[in-house]
Amino acid sequence: MSAPTVDATAAANAVNALRFTTAIRERAAALLARARAGESTHFTVDDAALRSAARTVAELTRQRFPDLRIPYHSRWRHFEAGHVNRVARLDALLGPVDAAERARTQIDLALVSVLLDAGAGADWGYREADSKQTFSRSEGLGVASFHAFTAGLFSSDPAQPLRVDAAGLAALTAERLGEAFQVSERNPLVGLEGRTVVLRRLGLAMREHADTYGPLGRPGALFDALGRGPTLEAHDILGALLATLSGIWPAHNAIGGIALGDCWPHPAVQGEGLTAGWMPFHKLSQWLTYSLLEPFEWAGVRVQGLDALTGLPEYRNGGLLIDAGVLHPLPADHAKRTWQAGDAFIVEWRALTVALLDELAPLVRAELGLSAANMPLACVLEGGTWAAGRLLALRLRGGLPPLNIASDGTVF
Repeated sequence: MSAPTVDATAAANAVNALRFTTAIRERAAALLARARAGESTHFTVDDAALRSAARTVAELTRQRFPDLRIPYHSRWRHFEAGHVNRVARLDALLGPVDAAERARTQIDLALVSVLLDAGAGADWGYREADSKQTFSRSEGLGVASFHAFTAGLFSSDPAQPLRVDAAGLAALTAERLGEAFQVSERNPLVGLEGRTVVLRRLGLAMREHADTYGPLGRPGALFDALGRGPTLEAHDILGALLATLSGIWPAHNAIGGIALGDCWPHPAVQGEGLTAGWMPFHKLSQWLTYSLLEPFEWAGVRVQGLDALTGLPEYRNGGLLIDAGVLHPLPADHAKRTWQAGDAFIVEWRALTVALLDELAPLVRAELGLSAANMPLACVLEGGTWAAGRLLALRLRGGLPPLNIASDGTVF
């Protein structure tokens, strides 16, 4: 029996509706209300623990940033790992270029680096030749991708190594990426093949959207597409990324043949028409948006509406909420099972994370005596929730997250 035909216009409208962060927040809040009402089979919520979690986040924020000048949660923080100023290194390699070209190069670097920033696994590390330091996890992936970029791995033109272009990505293989990331049997990287597939799909997507990415298929062309005015809305960056790059994700979630990206079914999620039952997150796209704020701002474009973006539903922020006792998983074997990204339990965990981060943020600001203008959500995450999640995981399990999720190197 054939599947029912989906009206193309209705499908396009549904997909577009699921690309707005308002849809993420509304659906996440509804799942949180349901869990608080005792209707969830996956989690209960301890609201008393939320204030304690806020104090933990605030205390760590003060330790990390005593002057409370908190930067954005972005990939650029990982480029600072080991107290090495790699942005200055990139500037030196670029030489005397104008602000627009510097921004294009920074966007090129940030975009491929973020797409490579899914969980590396506990056994992988990267030794930086210059600093003689070894980095693991997100910092290691950031440093490794920085050096892969500056070595010209993602460029098709040896004379222009500090560039990402579609032809360079088309030529990328898992072997070449693995070599750049020092992968071996003794130094395994989770999801190497998946990361390679995503980058190759990025090249194809940029070719398909030449009106945004130019004839070369270059991520940095986003600056020309979006950065023409003195101001820019953060959600406009996200919207451009979702409109052009949603098809790169290997997940088979789709409506009417249109790829949804990081958007997953959950039986309790309500919505109109074809959007019913879908819980959107767009975590890596939002992480990328956070990581593009600075290249635009460094080039003189003021980015507004930062809090239109949501908190990032990944295993550090979500792990914080479990380890701080805010979320209590109901399955008795939750810590022993290997979960899939599409399991309703994981989808709900991520949704509750988004909704609770919105509630946690004002509590953290109150602890620190800061306003939302002085400490947008991007700074709460950096201060912050992500670091606190990592700290609690280190104390409780040597750094491992509270849940074991099978990763293909694209969602987590």
